[in-house]
Order: sequence, then structure tokens, then C-alpha cells
Amino acid sequence: MITDNNKKLAQWAMDYALKNGCQAAKLVLYSNSNASFELRDAKMDRLQQASESGLSISLYVDGRYGSYSTNRLDKKELETFIKNGIESTRYLAVDEARVLPDASRYYKGGKPDLQLFDRRFETINPDDKVAIARAAAEEVLGKDSRIISVGTSYGDGESSSYRLTSNGFEGESKSTWFSLSADVALRGEGEARPSSYWYESALFYDKLVKSGVGTKALERVLRKLGQKKVASGKYTMVVDPMNASNLLSPVLSALYGSALQQKNSFLLDKLNVKVGTGLLNLMDEPHLIGASGARYFDSEGVATERRSIFEEGVLKTYFIDTYNSKKMGVEPTVNSPSLLVLKPGSKDLNGLVADVQKGILVTGFNGGNCNSSSGDFSYGIEGFLIENGKLTQPVSEMNVTGNMITLWASLSAVGNDPRMSSSWRIPSLVFEGVDFSGL
Repeated sequence: MITDNNKKLAQWAMDYALKNGCQAAKLVLYSNSNASFELRDAKMDRLQQASESGLSISLYVDGRYGSYSTNRLDKKELETFIKNGIESTRYLAVDEARVLPDASRYYKGGKPDLQLFDRRFETINPDDKVAIARAAAEEVLGKDSRIISVGTSYGDGESSSYRLTSNGFEGESKSTWFSLSADVALRGEGEARPSSYWYESALFYDKLVKSGVGTKALERVLRKLGQKKVASGKYTMVVDPMNASNLLSPVLSALYGSALQQKNSFLLDKLNVKVGTGLLNLMDEPHLIGASGARYFDSEGVATERRSIFEEGVLKTYFIDTYNSKKMGVEPTVNSPSLLVLKPGSKDLNGLVADVQKGILVTGFNGGNCNSSSGDFSYGIEGFLIENGKLTQPVSEMNVTGNMITLWASLSAVGNDPRMSSSWRIPSLVFEGVDFSGL
């Protein structure tokens, strides 16, 4: 937690930097803590606890820019730290694009609490945390003779930050998180050792789903028994909501100012161009109360706003911070998305599968990559063969290949089943005519 005394120290550090050679500065004071209880077959395997606090300061000195951090939050030590930072910055090259955001773009306050912090965080008994992880394991142990091992884990954490800039921004944020996971490994046919997992997460302890996690992990691994390759060819690809965001991630990366400025983006010069089907409707919804990823300002202090990213497949925005906007000579937007929401359809995963005659349901991506410049991708996958609307054969050791723009131009259906605990609310997705290689 960040106290009033911490804030006063941060304000003093800002004033000290400005009085000792800086023309401008921005500062972040942060405090984080987390813990995890990991069990193997319902017995404690590993306990981890960590906490850190520190100060990061960015110094703008005679047209030069340097960024420095320390965890020594003592005035005398900070004096030396800041003076050394200013002197070091003077050795750097001039970079006229390194400036603070225009003060008119900062978040000015006054909006409702986003409700991201659980005040119960510090009062939860560690024994209760262990008991939750143990109960998840007991949902699995003894349920099948082929079980090799059961791993369960409970984790939680809190994060706080206080930000200042010399041209008028002051902002504070804090949040908590809680998670429960289970992974199960089975003895399969021959040397096969299939495994699978499930997890739940929440911002508040009372909202964390604490039962059924182990059961779900066991169900998922049992479905994998008998995995094999199937024939190469073009298939309808269905991607479950646990993995759909993996296909969106390269698209979002291609929208960042850093990628655009370096001309390392397959979506360069695609603003207001249709790059997906009409079902691609993606919003950034940063002000949803009690939602993971919600925030009123980005890491620069710039106010966030509801923002359309794709409208009926048309790209509507980039994520351009102050620095890259200056380098590119374009208007800045915001430095990154906050809470992504893809407009849902009307069917869940089972309903989407039922509509597919010949396809592959992807339930996991195993390695691979996407070329950030061209959008060409190749990923290892596992999942299930779909025939006449039914899952008929678990598959693995197959690759899916293609191009991101071509892929999103083949989006044919969107589910209604996003994981609401995630900051990426991406439901099941269906793509037509995707290339799979196997036998």
C-alpha cells in the first residue's frame, strides 16, 4: 500500500529533481505484493511470497531523456540517486520527441471508484488459501486410475501506484487479484502423457470460483485420451474462449505506436481500411466498474476513453503514445488498450461446433509465432476433429498456418462465452477455410 507519507516523499523527489537541473520529470511510486500456495497431490509443494516497493523517475534534461529506478526510499539516498540520474542523462543524445504529454490530455479526476481493490486482502487466513487449493486437488484424486499427478495452486496479490508529472498530473491506482488453478496429468496410450488445466480468477476473494476447478481440469484431460494427427487440409477452425485471445494478440501488437513507427506492423497504413469481416467488432471499454483492466488513465497519465478498435472489420484506431506520435508526426491516442470487449454472438461453444460439418476445434496452442511485419503465422495446436457437428477425435501434433489479415477476413461466427474475469473478453471464434497440416 502507498501511504500519505509515501506520496509526500514522491512530491519532494519531484521538486528536488526540478530544482537540480531538470526541465521536466515524471515519477511513479509503486508497491506490489503477492503469494502463491502450490500443492502436488494435495500436499504442499511450494510456497512463494514476495513484496516490492520502489520509485521510477524519468528525467528530461536539456533535450535529453533518462529513466531510472530504485527501491531505496530514503531522502538522503534519493538525493544522490536523482543527482546521479541528472548527470547521467546529460551524457545521452538529444531526443526532441521525448516530451511529456500535453497537460490537457491528462485525467482530471472526479469519476466513480472503479472498485478494483478488495479491502479483505490482508485479512484472509493463509490456512484458508491452502484449504482451497487442497479441495481442488481432492476433486480429482482417486477419480481415475490413470492419474499420474495433480497440481493445484492458489495465488493472490495487490498492486498500488502513485504517479506524478511536472506539468500537472497526479493519479493513484490500486487493485487486487485472486486465482485458483489445477493441472492434471494422465497415463495415456504407449508413451503418451496427456495433461490439461483449468483456472478461475477474480478481483475480489468472495467472487473467486472456489469449486469445480479440479473437476474441470480432469474432464479436459480425459477428453484428450487417444490424441493423434488427422489429414492435412482446409478446415473450419473453431477456437474456444480459453484460447481465442491468442489469435487477437498479434493484431493488437500491430496497432502499437512502437511497431508502426518502426514499420514493423502488418497493419501499417490500414486505418479506416476493412481488414476483417463484419463480425469483427472490438471495443476498448476502460471504465467498466469492477472489471479487470479498467482504468481512468494510462501509464502516461493520459485519460482513457471508450474507444472503437474495429467496427464491422474496419480498423478505427491505433495505440500511439506521446513519444511515437512525435516521431511519426501524428496525433497521439492512448499508449495501450485497457479492457477489450469483442461484440458477442448468440451461441456458446457447443452451439458453434454443432453448426460445423468439417472442422477442428482448437483447445490449445503449443508454440509457434507470427511475423509482426507480414502477419504470416504458424502455430502448433491441439483440440478435436469436428464431423457433422460433433467432436469425433482428439487431435494433437498439428500446425495451423496462414496470414492474420486473411484469417480475420474469414471470421464467420462469434460466440457468446467470453471469460468475464479477463481483461480480454474474447468469446469463441469460428474461421472458414484455414490450413492445417497433419498426416
